[in-house]
Amino acid sequence: MAYAARNLMELLMVSTNTPAINFEASAPDFTLPGTDGNAYSLADLRGDRGLVLVFICNHCPYVVAITDKLVRDARSLREMGFGFAAICSNDAVSYPDDSFENMKVFAAKHGFEFPYLHDEDQSVARAYGAVCTPDFFGYDANLGLQYRGRLDASGRKPSPEGEPRELFEAMRLVARTGKAPDVQMPSIGCSIKWRDA
Repeated sequence: MAYAARNLMELLMVSTNTPAINFEASAPDFTLPGTDGNAYSLADLRGDRGLVLVFICNHCPYVVAITDKLVRDARSLREMGFGFAAICSNDAVSYPDDSFENMKVFAAKHGFEFPYLHDEDQSVARAYGAVCTPDFFGYDANLGLQYRGRLDASGRKPSPEGEPRELFEAMRLVARTGKAPDVQMPSIGCSIKWRDA
C-alpha cells in the first residue's frame, strides 16, 4: 500500500529541470559496476571526441518516453567517437523498480549497446550535481563540460519523429569545433530518488 501511495505521489509531483551549464567543468572520476558484469571508470568510458553521461532510471516516465531515441543517439554518438554511458543513482530500497537486477532487465529489454552503471551509494550523482532523470552531461575531448541540455523536446511522451535531435546536434558541434551551443534547453524529468539522510 505504501509503495502504491508513493507511486501516486510521484505522478503528482512537479517535474525537475537541470540547472544552467557550468561550461568547462571537469568530469569527476569514478568506478562503477555495469549491468554487463564489468566495472567502468571514466578512462574506460571516454572516447576520442569526448563522453556523454546520462543519469536515468528504469521507472521514470520521462526516461521511458525517450529510451528508443536514447539507444539510437547513443549509437550515433559512439560512431562519431564519443564514449557513452548511463548511470542509475536512485535509491533502490525505496524504489525497487530501480534495483541493479531490474537495471539488467531494463538494459536487455531496450537493447542497450552502452554501459548501464549502478551508483548504489549515490556518490557519483552528487559529484556531478545530477538532479533528475534523464540528466545529460556532454564532455569534449578534454573532458570539459559542454552540454547540459535535453535529448530532444520529449516530455512524458516521445516527441514526434523529425523533431531536432538536440543532444546529438550539440555533440556533433563539439566534435567539429570543441564547443556546444551557448543556448541549451534544460532537461526535464523526475527528481533523483535520494536516500533518506
